[in-house]
Amino acid sequence: MIIDISSAKIFQKKNLILQDVNLKIGKSEFVYLIGKTGSGKSSLLKTLYGDLPLQEGEASVCDFDLKTIKRSKIPFLRRKLGIVFQDFQLLTDRSVHDNLNFVLKATGWKDKTKMEGRITEVLENVGLGTKGFKFPHELSGGEQQRVVIARALLNEPDLILADEPTGNLDPETSEEIMKLLFDISKKGKAILMATHDFHLMQKFKTRTIKCENSTVVDVQGVVTEQSLNQTAVPQQKEEGGNL
Repeated sequence: MIIDISSAKIFQKKNLILQDVNLKIGKSEFVYLIGKTGSGKSSLLKTLYGDLPLQEGEASVCDFDLKTIKRSKIPFLRRKLGIVFQDFQLLTDRSVHDNLNFVLKATGWKDKTKMEGRITEVLENVGLGTKGFKFPHELSGGEQQRVVIARALLNEPDLILADEPTGNLDPETSEEIMKLLFDISKKGKAILMATHDFHLMQKFKTRTIKCENSTVVDVQGVVTEQSLNQTAVPQQKEEGGNL
């Protein structure tokens, strides 16, 4: 299992956000994460990448034990993860190539030849093999999101966490990004994607989990647009995150 959670409780400081969380996601599995605003999606994702400590229950992500992991080991966990943001978060003062090179340096790569090879490889994987010299402002929204996906793939992660990756894209571009993500999943990566896009979910059907009633459940049957997009006032305000 890439994600294996049993009887977990997730807190924001002293506020209990999710309880009795049981979740298993295997290699190559693509899973949607849905839920009303304030239902705990961002807290779940933050726990998975080590931003929130797991206080109760058991959980492992990419073979890291979230209950016992030391702060000094969290960077090593994150090298096993790729995170795709809705708002890209690219460095605007440097080219696509230099954005990716910055990440490689930050995660411990030293060999310049291997670094160049890896940058070329991930850009070709996302269909941007000739765009490395471009700056982010010279790219379309869809191309920028492809760069973000390339960045997420740099360290050959076992798991990709995608936070509303199509939220700022038009419908046609969104479908292109979804096809790319599904292709990546078929090559062995587990993907957990938070989304509110009902139409994409209908077109690209796969397993869906939902944060509701202070826990996480597998969705059985058809997800309706009303149940997906209905907004509720959270019982406890989540800190940070836009999920």
